[in-house]
Amino acid sequence: MDAATFRGRRERAAAAARAAGIAALLVSPGSDLAYLTGHRIHESERLTCLVLASDGAAALVVPELEAPRARTASPGLEVRTWSETDDPIALVAGLVPRGGDVAVGDRMWAAFVLGLRSRLDGRSLVTASRIVAPLRMRKDEHEISALRAAGEAADRVYERMRAGSFAGRAESEVSAELRALLAAEGHDDTFAIVASGPNGASPHHDAGERRIAAGDTVVLDFGGTRGWYCSDITRTVHVGDGVDAERRRVHDVVRRAQEAGYAAARAGATASSVDAAARRVIDGAGYGAYFIHRVGHGIGLDGHEDPYLVRGNDVVLEPGMAFSIEPGVYLPGRFGVRIEDVAYVDASGAAQPLNTVDRSLAIVR
Repeated sequence: MDAATFRGRRERAAAAARAAGIAALLVSPGSDLAYLTGHRIHESERLTCLVLASDGAAALVVPELEAPRARTASPGLEVRTWSETDDPIALVAGLVPRGGDVAVGDRMWAAFVLGLRSRLDGRSLVTASRIVAPLRMRKDEHEISALRAAGEAADRVYERMRAGSFAGRAESEVSAELRALLAAEGHDDTFAIVASGPNGASPHHDAGERRIAAGDTVVLDFGGTRGWYCSDITRTVHVGDGVDAERRRVHDVVRRAQEAGYAAARAGATASSVDAAARRVIDGAGYGAYFIHRVGHGIGLDGHEDPYLVRGNDVVLEPGMAFSIEPGVYLPGRFGVRIEDVAYVDASGAAQPLNTVDRSLAIVR
């Protein structure tokens, strides 16, 4: 993306801040900073902070040793530096215009927030997400293209895994293979949940040393970051033939619940209504007590971001919004089933999958 894209994003954020009576946004390292400036850098004890005033004036405050990287990543954006013996909090506070609340990054370290509060004359501090999240929820064509590329890469990884062997291998071995395949597909940050047999009833199980055996149902939830944007997919497989009737039934219920979520996820619908549509299918099949999480989360620069498809969230879906649809059923001590895709609302208002690989209960070796 070019400098004009980031400048346009800052202009829209400044306009939203003006409308909300906010004097300035103070954004520290993380996805909000990357979204607004193109500068992606790790958090540290050295303060990096974008100061974006409601009149559109912007400056990126960075430690002196990080200035070359900042100028390369954010051409055209003023970069203000501080040395090791300077007070960066005073520098940031001095750039904030008078009057109005100040919005600070949701993930800014408490030490920085408390220091800024003491320098800003008792002015109210609010979370920057109230300004930035509505902008980030509406993806542009470049972002959808990046999410599609990440999703297609994850699909290819699943196709390769499905053709391989599972029986006799530790969950940790399968997880390592998934992560290696994701890396080979261009992911620079990866995760891989492998939950076999009774471990499948724990939605965020840490892959361990349990040996996968014939007759196990295995939940595979994996993805990461590729070109700044995230992938996140879940498929459930069964090791060996002879799948019992209940496992097939639960998988079918979860598959139909996801289809109901897709049908409900249209422009003009609320996020909560998508959750409700999928949940009705699982409730109707008698497994409602075993669906223990929301049906989905937004995805983009972060793996979990707005909008969240959960009961009580009345955010209205719009074209450009991207999110997971991932119902699941988890039977303690026995097995679990989850199916997850990333989808987005297209210009027609319909939800389109960014993961298209087979969703059926795959039989693996």
